[in-house]
Amino acid sequence: MKRLAPMLAAAGLIAGTVPLVSATGASAAPAAEYTPQKPAWQRCSADRPAAYECATIKVPLDYRRPRGRTIDLAISRMKSENPARRHGAMLLNPGGPGGSGLDLPLMMDELMPKDVRDQYDLIGFDPRGVGASTPITCGLTDTEQNINRPYREETFPADVAWARTVAEKCREKAGPVLPFVTTRNTARDMDAIRAALGEKKISYVGYSYGTYLGAVYTQMFPERSDRMVLDSGVDPQRIWRGMIQVWATEAEPAFRRWTQWTAERSAEYGLGATPDAVSRTFWDLVARADREPIEFEGAKLTGDDIRTARAVFFTPSQAAPLVKALKDAADGKPVKLTPPQLKLLKPAAAEPASDNGTAVFLAVVCGDTEWPRYPEQYAREAARDKIAYPLYGDFASNIKPCAYWQRPVEPPTAMKTRTDVLTVQNEWDSQTPLASGQGLHKALRGSRMVLAQGGEGHGVYLADPNSCANAPVSSYLTTGRLPAADVTCTTTPGAAEHRAEIAPQSPQRFPGLTDGRF
Repeated sequence: MKRLAPMLAAAGLIAGTVPLVSATGASAAPAAEYTPQKPAWQRCSADRPAAYECATIKVPLDYRRPRGRTIDLAISRMKSENPARRHGAMLLNPGGPGGSGLDLPLMMDELMPKDVRDQYDLIGFDPRGVGASTPITCGLTDTEQNINRPYREETFPADVAWARTVAEKCREKAGPVLPFVTTRNTARDMDAIRAALGEKKISYVGYSYGTYLGAVYTQMFPERSDRMVLDSGVDPQRIWRGMIQVWATEAEPAFRRWTQWTAERSAEYGLGATPDAVSRTFWDLVARADREPIEFEGAKLTGDDIRTARAVFFTPSQAAPLVKALKDAADGKPVKLTPPQLKLLKPAAAEPASDNGTAVFLAVVCGDTEWPRYPEQYAREAARDKIAYPLYGDFASNIKPCAYWQRPVEPPTAMKTRTDVLTVQNEWDSQTPLASGQGLHKALRGSRMVLAQGGEGHGVYLADPNSCANAPVSSYLTTGRLPAADVTCTTTPGAAEHRAEIAPQSPQRFPGLTDGRF
C-alpha cells in the first residue's frame, strides 16, 4: 500500500455559513461570519481514477477577520456510488500535524467495506499550511528539522542555540501566517469544507493527530458533528509537550515486554535467556556504540542513535531481529536481514526533501498551547528523565523550538461538551500510546472506546486488516449507533508489511521508524 503522507478556485455561493468562532474562546471576536465558495470539482489528474476529484476553496487566514487575507485549502473527494444509501460526507485526516490528507479518499475507497463505503462521499484535504494548501516553510535544513536531541550538559548550549535558531527562521520565513496554523483554525477550515459541500453535518475518521483535530471540532461545532471515529488517540490534557514526553514514559513498559518476548526466543536471537540478560545485552550495545560508533548498513551509529529507535520496541517481532543484526555488526559478523527488515531499515525514497511537514508540525505544537520559556527548566527535566526513562526520556524533555515561539493567539480547547464519538486504540502503539488513547476517551464525555488488546502499530481501523476493532468501527459508521459500553477485543499481532500506512511516517536515523510525528 503506497504511503499517503510525509512523517503526508471556485465560483458561486451556497446557503451554508461558518461562524467566525465557536462559543468557546469567542469573547474577543467580532460578530461576523464567513461564507465559503462552492467547490469547482475537476478530475485530480489523468493518471488517477476519474472518480477522484479535486478542488480548491479559499478560507480566511484569520477567522477574526473574515474579509481579510485568504489562503487556499486543497480538497478532494470520491462520491458514494450508491446514492440511495448515501448518508453524508466523511472528512478524513491522517495525522501529523503536517500530514497530507488529499489522497486519503483513494486509500479508504479501496479499504472500506462496501456497506460502509456506500454511505459516504469521502472527502480528503490538505490542512492549512500543508502541501497543496498554501504551504508554509521555515527554510530548515535536514539537521535543523531533527528534534531527537539527547541531553548532555556539555552540548545543551548548542541545543538552546538550535531551538532559538529554528524559531527565528520560522518567524522570518512564515511570520505573517504562522500564528494562524493551529488546530482550532484547522477545525474551522473543516467546517468551511462542510458548508462548501452543502452539508448540515459531517462524519469524520481521523488518525493520530487527527484525533485531537476531530475532538476539537466536536467541541467547537457539536451540532455539526455526525459519526466521528478518532483512531489512535492524542490526550487533550497532554498537548503538546506532554505528548512528546509520553513517548518516553510508555517506551519503558514496551521495552520490558520486548525483553520478555526475546528471552523466550533466546535460541533464535541469542540476546539473552532472561529478560534481565536481554536488557543487559541491549544497554551494553548502547554503551559500546557510545565509545565507538557501530558500522551498520552504511552508517555509523552511536548509542544515542540507537536509543532514538524507541518506537521499534512496541513491536517485538521487529525489534529482536534488528537488535540482533546490530549486535552482529558490532561483533564483526555478517548481518542477515530479510527483505521486509531491509525495507524497514531503508524505506523507499520519499519525495524531494522539504521542511513543509516540519514547519506545520512546529506551528501547531508550538502555537496550540504555551510551552516553558526558560532553558533551565528543560535542562533540569531532561537530566531527570534521562535517569527515569533511559530509553528516550532526555530526548523527550530536552528543549524544543517552542521555547522561543510567539505566544498562542488563543487558548487550547476545553473538552466540556458531551460528544458521541468512537475512539479506537491499539494496546501497543508507539506514537499515541495506550495511556494517551485512554486520556482522550476520558476527556470526551459520552465517547466509547474500542481497544484492540494485543494490537501493535500506529493506526487501527483498516490499517490492520486483521484487527478485531474493524468490525465494531464499521458497525458504528454504518448504523450511527455507538456500542452500549466500551469494547475490548483481542488481536493477534500481525506482520508489519501487511499494514496500510495511513498515519504519517517520519523516517529516523535508526531503524527507519517513527518518532517525530503523531
